[in-house]
Amino acid sequence: MSPGKPGKSTGASEDPSVTLFREYLRIDTVHPKPDYDAAIRFLERVGTDLGLACQKVEVCQGRVVLILTWQGTNPRLRSILLNSHTDVVPVFEEHWTYPPFEAVKDSQGNIYARGAQDMKCVSIQYLEAIRRLKVEGKCFARTIHLTFVPDEEVGGHKGMEMFVQRPEFRALNVGFALDEGLASPSDTFSVFYGEKSPWWIKVKCAGSPGHGSRFISNTAAEKMHKVITSFLAFRESEKQRLKSDSSLTLGDVTSLNLTMLEGGVSFNVVPSEMAASFDIRIPPTVDLKAFEEQVAAWCRGAGDGVTYEFHQKCMDQHVTSTEESDPWWKAFSGVCRDMKLQLKLEIFPAATDSRYIRAAGHPAIGFSPMNCTPVLLHDHNEFLNEQVFLRGIDIYARLLHALASVPPLPAEG
Repeated sequence: MSPGKPGKSTGASEDPSVTLFREYLRIDTVHPKPDYDAAIRFLERVGTDLGLACQKVEVCQGRVVLILTWQGTNPRLRSILLNSHTDVVPVFEEHWTYPPFEAVKDSQGNIYARGAQDMKCVSIQYLEAIRRLKVEGKCFARTIHLTFVPDEEVGGHKGMEMFVQRPEFRALNVGFALDEGLASPSDTFSVFYGEKSPWWIKVKCAGSPGHGSRFISNTAAEKMHKVITSFLAFRESEKQRLKSDSSLTLGDVTSLNLTMLEGGVSFNVVPSEMAASFDIRIPPTVDLKAFEEQVAAWCRGAGDGVTYEFHQKCMDQHVTSTEESDPWWKAFSGVCRDMKLQLKLEIFPAATDSRYIRAAGHPAIGFSPMNCTPVLLHDHNEFLNEQVFLRGIDIYARLLHALASVPPLPAEG
């Protein structure tokens, strides 16, 4: 979809929810120096305006999680958690049609900004859905918590990963969580019930050094060639498996990419060591122990002096139930059926903060209600159409009503 002409930055006819969304987009929370303080002040202001209780938890220096709470009538019941992250990834402004932090809306209603899809839209949709429910006079037995977390885009290690280990998170008494998903170019809505396990592996090959003019035996480069050949042959087999089976998505196969190569000090010196780094994302259907044994076999097959080490090794393979017998999924899917939303259930191909929530023992669904929208997270000219954004508020209002009304479960007796 090509950009239209710039529209007015604001206007009397603009929906106030859209105006609020664009205000949030103008807060520069891009790495490596996100203005988290400005984002927290903005969100706290909105939360106070909605009559929500506010709590700030500093999980480490300079990294604050904001919690906004709509208290339910029965605090003993498990709560609904609405999670979103406040940070966004860097931009290359020369490739953008409009400045990435001005939230320009063009004549077609497309709002251009970093974070338009990932995921400031969802943060505001949560808040505006709650605003709508409160205006309608609704109240629910279950408490609804909104968490706004830092650093998701750099792994969540100083954000949700630390937060789930704290007493403040346990005090939320989470029953079910919603987090981010992806846009969908088709009419369908993508729903993510699990994620791949990210493994970052560095393989080191030691060999005989020598002068660059000689045929040295047992070199690090020869061993590295064998390692790379084995890893990339597996990559090609997974790529072909995805290509040949239309029922599979990227989340169903193991992705593997060679991302860094190191070695050598001079053109005329055969190096004594070389290293290669691989980014591997493994679906929850794969036996992780068996996969590591395969990695070890590839390294052994390359010769002596070949070792590997993990720079990230996620072993959690929790998935969230999508069976109709599950009360949370029944509430979620029931709303989607009533609204005639066509769902596509998938494993998320990358990683989000949902993995930490699931690992803490709580069911979580990744869902961003953006259909008929190109997937532009982390891309140039990221945008979201205002009508898609507004429909998302409608969807969340219905979902929150259903989820917060789930009857007491046996364990809540």
